[in-house]
Amino acid sequence: MYNRPKLRKSTRRHYSGMRALTMDVRESAGRILCCTIFRPGGRKLLAKGHVLSVEDVRLLETEGMNQVWVTELEEGEVGEDEAVMAVAGVMCCGSLEIRLAAGGRANLVATEDCCALVDDELLKQINCTSSVVIATVNNFSFVRSGERLGTIKSSPFAVAHAQLEAVLSILRERGEILQARPIREPNVAVLYTDPVHGDRARTLFESILRTRLDRFGASVRYALSSVEEEESVSRALNHLLRARPSAILIASTTAPAGPEDVIGRAMSRVGAKIERFLAPVEPGNLLLMGYKDKIPMISAPCCYRSAKANVLDLLLPPALARYEVTGWEIACLGHGGLLG
Repeated sequence: MYNRPKLRKSTRRHYSGMRALTMDVRESAGRILCCTIFRPGGRKLLAKGHVLSVEDVRLLETEGMNQVWVTELEEGEVGEDEAVMAVAGVMCCGSLEIRLAAGGRANLVATEDCCALVDDELLKQINCTSSVVIATVNNFSFVRSGERLGTIKSSPFAVAHAQLEAVLSILRERGEILQARPIREPNVAVLYTDPVHGDRARTLFESILRTRLDRFGASVRYALSSVEEEESVSRALNHLLRARPSAILIASTTAPAGPEDVIGRAMSRVGAKIERFLAPVEPGNLLLMGYKDKIPMISAPCCYRSAKANVLDLLLPPALARYEVTGWEIACLGHGGLLG
C-alpha cells in the first residue's frame, strides 16, 4: 500500500551515525522519517527527512499505517535542515534570500536582478569536505529576480557536529563563497567608431547591441559616433565619462593589434588604466578593457556585430553591477571560455 522498506520491528540500520529502525506509528512523534511515504494513488504524503509531529502520527494512523521507518539524532549530530541553514547563513551575501527546501536542502534565490560573484577556489575547498556540498551558478552570471543562485545540500538526515563546525570555521575565516551583487538602473554609454565615418559603425551595430542589452535589462544612456582617430575618440570618451554610466562600450569596425592602436591610445589619453588586452574567450579574444574613475571601457571587435554568445555576455553583468573585473579574473575565463 505504501512505498516503505519491509523490515521487521527489531531491524536496525545506521546512516551517518544515526540509528534507523521500524517502530509503532503511535510512538514515532519527534522521530525523522527514513523514507518518503506515498498514498495508494502515488501522491506524496510525507517526505523523507520530515520530523514527525503529533498531527503527523494521527494522519498516518488515519491512512492505516501501523509501523514506520524512522531514525533520530545521536549525540554530536545536527539535523540536516539545521546544518544547511547554518552553512547558508555564512556562505553568501547580497541581494538574495535563503529558502529551506525538502530533503536537507537550502536554496539561494535572488531578490532582485543581480550578478553572481563566486569564489571558485573556496567553493572547491568546501566541496572537498564531507557531509555538505554547495552548487552555484557560474561566476559573473546574470540572475533575474526569483531565480536560483545556488543550493546547499547535506548528507541524509544528519551531519556530525564536528564536520559542520569545520565547514563554518573555514567560511568565517575566508569569507563568503557567493555574492549576489545587485544590478540597479543599469545603463551604458556607447561609442561607435570607424576609420571613415562613425555612423557606419552605428548602422552596423546599434540594433544588435540594443538586443543584447535587453537581455540584462539595460539601456543606452548616451551614444556617440566618431572617426577612428586618437583625438576624436578621446574627445568622445571624455564626453561619455561625464555621464557616469555603468560602462562605456566601444563598438569599432576594426580589430586592434594591441593597446598601442588608436582605441588603446585614446583610452590612455583620457587617463584610463588598461586592465587587460586579450581574453581567453572565443568569440572575443581581442578584448581591450580599461578603467577610468572605476568606469569600465570595453572594446571587443566583431562582438558588437553578432547576437551570439561572446565575451560581452560574460563581462556585461559585472560591469552593470559596478563590479571592477580584474585582469586576473579575465584570465580565469579560459575554463569554459569556448562559447561557440
